[in-house]
Amino acid sequence: MNNQWLMRTRTLLGDPAMEQLQNATVAVLGLGGVGGAAAEAVCRMGVGRIILIDNDSIDSTNCNRQLFATAQTVGQSKCLAAKERLLSINPDLELICHQQFFLPENSDFLFEQQPDLILDAIDTVTSKLYLAQQCSQRGIPLVSCLGTGNRLNPSAFRLGVIEDTVGCGCGLARVMRRELKKRGLIKQPVLYSTEAPRTVVCD
Repeated sequence: MNNQWLMRTRTLLGDPAMEQLQNATVAVLGLGGVGGAAAEAVCRMGVGRIILIDNDSIDSTNCNRQLFATAQTVGQSKCLAAKERLLSINPDLELICHQQFFLPENSDFLFEQQPDLILDAIDTVTSKLYLAQQCSQRGIPLVSCLGTGNRLNPSAFRLGVIEDTVGCGCGLARVMRRELKKRGLIKQPVLYSTEAPRTVVCD
């Protein structure tokens, strides 16, 4: 596939930026509602090498919000469903799939790939904190996604640093602020929402 599909992006960003994107490696951890959208956006912007990490399978309840979840992909590995879709966008994409959890005791497989940027869309606090520590020590840029569930207003999303999340009503943000501070990690880039999560009553 030629790069004709990136013509408009090239016109907007210029040749040097497009070459930088083509040579970049971006890792996306977690392929749910946030991570799936992030992975596709990274693909469509022309990043040449993407690492996908998720150990989950697609459930029918994912179809209301997750990009790779369709009636046809229910039951499939999220990694494999994502791989099929992203390669249908850019067949020349170098795609590495890891159908496993990122855990403190199982993390070398990610760093061995030498990513230029990591997008954290996992929801386990222990793993998020370990990832933040490792990225800080290794000098790898990291954007960590915080709570987005039970919210309806997309205009309330913000990119900032962890200290900006005070008062946002996100329990995950509160825990991350406290634990990152304990570890001496400040100014961690995050995606968060200023909208208070709605209370959902299940029958």
